[in-house]
Amino acid sequence: MIVSFVYTLIVELIKMNIYIKNMVCPRCIMVVESEFEKLQIPICSVKLGKVETERNLSDEEVAKLSVRLEELGFELIDDKKNRLVEQVKTAIVELIYKNVKLTTNLSDFIGARLHMDYTYVSNLFSEIEGTTIEKYFIAQKIERVKELLVYDELSLSEIAFEMNYSSVAHLSSQFKKITGKTPSQFKLNGLENRKTIDKV
Repeated sequence: MIVSFVYTLIVELIKMNIYIKNMVCPRCIMVVESEFEKLQIPICSVKLGKVETERNLSDEEVAKLSVRLEELGFELIDDKKNRLVEQVKTAIVELIYKNVKLTTNLSDFIGARLHMDYTYVSNLFSEIEGTTIEKYFIAQKIERVKELLVYDELSLSEIAFEMNYSSVAHLSSQFKKITGKTPSQFKLNGLENRKTIDKV
């Protein structure tokens, strides 16, 4: 039993967390997982923005991985502050694209998710990204609304409900403020006006 405990402890110590920028969807997870397999790097888990490997990687492996990921539009993050910013972005993307209903305000959600003081996280985010967490959140919501408008499967009131807007009027007002167009004007040439998640 002691041997098993010591083995588990050793395994936990040699695991390595690798943080990756621009992982924003389930397809990204599959692509990144595939690259790790091609490089024969054993992994424990792959989540948005984070891969846990079974062992520490050599400098050569990290360099190869970095090149392969950059070719696919991803980027390794080795700075603690940048990793924190990516964790905020990942939390917001998951919140919006997994249709999680906010039961609290955004600052409490982010603080709880990262287990950190929100003021510190918010200031750091603004310093690195040049925008606030709230503005980033709104920009991501609007991109998701654009996507739903282009799909043309939901009414505007259904989109407003799904995206946690208090009303269609609130959604329309925020949409026009960000895009300069009403949702119906956007639908006329929507595909030309969309951005990828990592460009928001």
